[in-house]
Amino acid sequence: MLEELRITGLGVIEDTTLPLTRGMNVITGETGAGKTMVVTGLGLLFGGRADAGRVRAEPGRAIVEGRLRLPTQTAAAVAARVADAGAEMDDDGSWLLNRTVTVEGRSRAHVGGRSVPVSLLGEIGEQVLAVHGQSDQLRLLRPAEQRGSLDRFAGPEHEKLLTEFRELHTAWRRAEDDLADRRRNARERSQEADLLRLGLDEITRVDPQPGEDDELRIEAQRLEHSEGLRTAASTAHHAISSEDEAEDANSLLNAARRSLEAQSTVDPVLGELAARLEEAATLLADVSVELSTYLASLDADPDRLQAIYERRAALRALTRKYADDVDGVIAWADRARTRLADLDVSDEALEELDRERLRLAGEVAVAAAKVRAARIAAAGTFAEQVTVELAGLAMPHARVEFVVSARTPGRGEPALVVDGEEAGVTADGADEVELRLIAHPGAPALPLQRGASGGELSRVMLAIEVVFAGVGGPPTLVFDEVDSGVGGTAAVEIGKRLARLARSHQVLVVTHLPQVAAFADRHLVVAKDTGGAITTSGVRVVEETERSRELARMLAGLPDSDLGIAHAEELLAVAARERG
Repeated sequence: MLEELRITGLGVIEDTTLPLTRGMNVITGETGAGKTMVVTGLGLLFGGRADAGRVRAEPGRAIVEGRLRLPTQTAAAVAARVADAGAEMDDDGSWLLNRTVTVEGRSRAHVGGRSVPVSLLGEIGEQVLAVHGQSDQLRLLRPAEQRGSLDRFAGPEHEKLLTEFRELHTAWRRAEDDLADRRRNARERSQEADLLRLGLDEITRVDPQPGEDDELRIEAQRLEHSEGLRTAASTAHHAISSEDEAEDANSLLNAARRSLEAQSTVDPVLGELAARLEEAATLLADVSVELSTYLASLDADPDRLQAIYERRAALRALTRKYADDVDGVIAWADRARTRLADLDVSDEALEELDRERLRLAGEVAVAAAKVRAARIAAAGTFAEQVTVELAGLAMPHARVEFVVSARTPGRGEPALVVDGEEAGVTADGADEVELRLIAHPGAPALPLQRGASGGELSRVMLAIEVVFAGVGGPPTLVFDEVDSGVGGTAAVEIGKRLARLARSHQVLVVTHLPQVAAFADRHLVVAKDTGGAITTSGVRVVEETERSRELARMLAGLPDSDLGIAHAEELLAVAARERG
């Protein structure tokens, strides 16, 4: 949950802190007081787009800070991602998030005191927060959003089906595009293939080996300097193993060792030194043998040196054309062979690719049918549960239904026969999904955009959110005036549903309805101060008598009215009984 939110320099808010609690947090206030800035601040904190126009000129930057404490099931995934960025949680197990936006539009983000990309805040937000406002109601009218809502409701097994379908769809479209490209560009592909074959033929004739250029360079150096190398090796060998024992380093070492060993019984230190001289003599003997082998291997063969020069010239001819070194030439040849396979426009290659395309198309059609069946099954359950919630939101005779049908072909998309019916196929399947509302018995089932008023749309969206809450989702839900256009009994029922959501989620509600605000576990009021040269707003928690006055203001615009306060206290009592 979000334990605390501090906003500085954003819109009309100069500096204010919102202490939040578990359950239902309600934010109210006069129109224009700055309630929307609270939601804007939340959006910034969780990676939303920064609007420099909302930053106050003084102090010249907006800062939003939040303290986040996550439930166990969400904490692990978020903690791993945050740890990758080098941030750490506080000692009490919470995360401190920070977002700063300047008047010039520059934006910075911090988690746990560590600077992080703004995108990381967005990733955290996807895990912990869902914001619902009037713009979300408009999104709900889009068929793609309705299909996405149904897919999320259908659960993880359906998600697996979708993933498998999308992988097959990608492979199928790749095969389709590859075949079409080979047929369309056969001449250009043939020309490119001819050039690659010429290069491969040249490389094959030379047959370069990995690391060969370095090996030949070293061998050439030895042959070019063979006399000098022989002199150096012979001199060293003579010094170590000379026939003249007076000059033989090995004989001298042995003599020194024997001299020390003779006195080792008197002083053990000399025995230790004698042992070290013995080790040195052994090492010299090894070097002597290796020098003998080296001298035997030296070859001043001019024919071999000429062959190396010619071989290196052949390799340089390749490296001038294809890569910086021999290993690069070999890699170029490997890539060329792979590319040649892609460029093949022979009848046999095209026929093989066409067979693969048809095979994948069949698998895509089967997978699309499975996705459709899963959507139809989920649609019935989803519609039933939303309809039940609508009955509790003062729409007792309304019903919703999800219609899943074959996507109309001919929209520039490929078509396949799915379940015996031709359908356009996209990466999301071969279905059209439409949420329809039957407002009352006998009324036609109409798409939401035609069949729902503003107030009805608010209630449908809330009913959908209640249903979603039963299958998981982010732990914190934010509702920004989704009760617009609603009043009376429906408003009370919305308050009840939000309070029910608050049993399993942290709920933040920006509302203008006292019937909704009465159900809050914590009531926050945004108040505007126009006493100074610049208008500012702040947020405070209201309780008991002060809360009744705020509800009375919302009811009748008269916070000091005895009748209004009595009505407010009655609302609070009803809400308390419902929550209890």
